[in-house]
Amino acid sequence: MSLPESTTVLIVGAGPAGLTAALSLVHHGCRDFIIVDAIAQGQNTSRAIIIHAATIEALAGINAVDGLLSRAIKGEGIRITSRSSPIIVARFDSLKEHTVHPCALLSPQNVTELLLGQKLQSLGVQVQRPHKVVGMKQDENDPRITDVSFEDGQVVKARYIIAADGARSVVRSIAGIGFSDPDGADLSKHPRTQMVSGDITFDREPVGAQTIVGHFNGIVSSDAFFFLTPFGTHFNAELTRGEKLVAKPIFRISCAIPAKNGEPPHAPPKEYMQNLIDTYGPTCISSNPSVNPTPVKIDQLIWSTRFRTHSAIADRTFARLGAAILLVGDAAHIHSPAGGQGMNLAIRDAIFLGEAVAKHIQASTGNPDVDDTILQEFAGVRHARALEIIGYTKKLLGLAGLPYDVRTWWMPFSQGSLRDLVLRILGRFEFVQSRIAWGLSGLGRR
Repeated sequence: MSLPESTTVLIVGAGPAGLTAALSLVHHGCRDFIIVDAIAQGQNTSRAIIIHAATIEALAGINAVDGLLSRAIKGEGIRITSRSSPIIVARFDSLKEHTVHPCALLSPQNVTELLLGQKLQSLGVQVQRPHKVVGMKQDENDPRITDVSFEDGQVVKARYIIAADGARSVVRSIAGIGFSDPDGADLSKHPRTQMVSGDITFDREPVGAQTIVGHFNGIVSSDAFFFLTPFGTHFNAELTRGEKLVAKPIFRISCAIPAKNGEPPHAPPKEYMQNLIDTYGPTCISSNPSVNPTPVKIDQLIWSTRFRTHSAIADRTFARLGAAILLVGDAAHIHSPAGGQGMNLAIRDAIFLGEAVAKHIQASTGNPDVDDTILQEFAGVRHARALEIIGYTKKLLGLAGLPYDVRTWWMPFSQGSLRDLVLRILGRFEFVQSRIAWGLSGLGRR
């Protein structure tokens, strides 16, 4: 499909960040933009699954949340347990004094993308696919314009380029912007840098509190931590798109892989995932009858993947290569999935970015040489917020990864056991539960 020869704003990438940036631009009165993506169609994998209260509020602010509110599962809280016993529960209804949306929404990322894309289409905007950026250079005739080259030979002139093209951002790379861990961390020194995720069904309905739809479950064990989120049959059509429809309830599982286990397969097979469940998952979904009186086994593995849990942030969120180049989402920052903060930060960044770009366009209407203060201020604030989130997720990852082995002869409790004991005691207090919910919600760091 042919692209226009020029546009005011070019959005590269149509994931949650790119789609939200487009919605924000429309909301703030800018329609002279195009949004492109390198792949022919959106993904049908779950990936990120939680939309927190601060993000729900931000989407409501640009009239883009109704579809999600009606389609997503209303998450009631987060439950932390050992493999067989509860540790602490934090309920999101404790946020009702701070927001009109005291919950989290459980929505697989492909469903979120679908709903955001449908909203964008209803506003008359279509994602242009597949168009892969391969080059950028300053325009010869206008120093405030960049000529963006695509793999199919087309060239688009743009005044603003929003890079929402993921952690391996082509735009960021061409612009020469660095991308590294702000603490200079060495991945090889962290015992749990690898994770696997998958969507599965069981041969029969598992029994247990952790299998009830509406909670996000975190399970800590001797060598790893494990996440379980029941979807019921709520998203079966979207998660099995293009394949035979699955009738059974679908569960999302994720597990940190201890370094001693070696590198996980690229797309872990059913047997690998079953072993993870039996070793690190809650006993209520185990296939081992010695720990689970109603054993269950994986029936279908719908999707699986592996990934690393490292953190990185771009040296700059804003730069100029003729056009103003602004990074958003994974192109700007990545971090551990602990707490489900990644997609949430990306969406909020994109909403604020749309407003900042619209303001800068308006300011430049009467003064083509207007300075970049508006964009620089946006970039500074969001860069600082990303650093804050990276620090927060590293603390969560460190807390979840405390070991259960006894470290010294004079210390009868392992670090993991001590953590569990403290959380069990403190978790009885509503104040502690509400502070956990507050931290996860993002309401204090929009």
